[in-house]
Amino acid sequence: MSDAKLLAAIERSETEQLQISISEYKGKSYLNMRIFYTTDGGSTWLPTKKGVTFTPDQLDLLEEAIQEARKEFMAEEV
Repeated sequence: MSDAKLLAAIERSETEQLQISISEYKGKSYLNMRIFYTTDGGSTWLPTKKGVTFTPDQLDLLEEAIQEARKEFMAEEV
């Protein structure tokens, strides 16, 4: 697996974050969303088994789901 390009890191706690990245495996690109943890105050982040991987052709469906979630949350705020 090649080095991942980190797109975002969303803090879940002081020792845990969700990292969203693009990586390549066996010549194919993927979007990864994985929980990482740290034991040294954030100097080093290590991956857990908790996560999901999307192929590029699944991104439209993911984007539609996120847009639908936004609509639902906006409706709750009113």
